[in-house]
Order: sequence, then structure tokens, then C-alpha cells
Amino acid sequence: MKTKPTLEAESLEAVSSSNTIASELVRNLISNYRNNQMQAVNKELGITDSHSIWFDLPKLKKFIECIETEARNVNPDVSENDLGIRFYYAAYPKAEDWAIMESHPVEQEYAQRHTLVMVPTLKKEDESGEMLHYDFCPSNNGSTLAMASKTKKSGPITLAENHGALSPPLDPKVEQFP
Repeated sequence: MKTKPTLEAESLEAVSSSNTIASELVRNLISNYRNNQMQAVNKELGITDSHSIWFDLPKLKKFIECIETEARNVNPDVSENDLGIRFYYAAYPKAEDWAIMESHPVEQEYAQRHTLVMVPTLKKEDESGEMLHYDFCPSNNGSTLAMASKTKKSGPITLAENHGALSPPLDPKVEQFP
């Protein structure tokens, strides 16, 4: 199981048709967020929240490779079809609570802004036989994949990715849908 490009000699349209969305729909979805959720957050918190987050491709590939490698180290039978990534909406702490960020180098200008936290998932059958995508951290337990549970506490660290570049504070001039 290795992250690999899917582009071949075919056209981008033929290869990525399932990965495309009409630009007008993208524009409408982004506008819906900005005119509703973002406005409510800005008004309630009295801030100018970020409206996008950017991750460079090598960072994303490295995170995916780490998920695949760690999962395979724990269970060699895990296939890439069993793995995924859940994107949690999250928010940075207030500036006065920034000390909790000590082990995670993020600029304090991100205080109170929304972000995303990516957590690996593993497809597994639940008690009723339904296949579900559970959050997991392959390195929490030396012998089995540590599955999400409302009754268990997480270990001191978990395999996750968070820090992309938020806009604002970055200049939105580079965005197709500012």
C-alpha cells in the first residue's frame, strides 16, 4: 500500500471526473458558509475568522504515507480501501490560553480561528455487522489498532495533522473563490 499518482497519459478530465465539481456550485457552497456560519462566528466571537485553510501537497502526502505505514506496521492485512481521513472542524484557543499550544508550533495570530484536524480512520465491522469508519491511532497500542470509543481515553498523543495556512491572516488574493 503506497500513495501513488493516478495520472496517466489520459486527459485530466478523463482521469479526474469523479474529483470535479462545477465551479458555480463551489462558489455557492463557499458563499453559503461565509454568509451563514462564518458571519455567525464573527458576530458571536467578535473576530474575523478564517474562511479557508491551505496544506502543501508534500505535507498531505507525508501524512497519508504515515497513516498507511503505521497501519501496516500494526496489521499487514490492512488495505488502502480500509483507511481514510476524517476532517474535524476545530478552533484554536483564545490568546490568553495559548500555553496549551506549547508543544504544537502555531502562531498566536491564529487564536480563536477555526481550523481542521485530520484523523485517520479504519473501516471495521461494528457489533451489528455494519461496516463503519472508526477514528484510530495505529501507534496507541503495540498490537492492535486502537479504535475510537466514547468510554476510552486517548493516549498522550495521536496520529493527526492540523497546521495548514489559514486565510485570513494570509492574503486571499491567491484564492479562486475569495
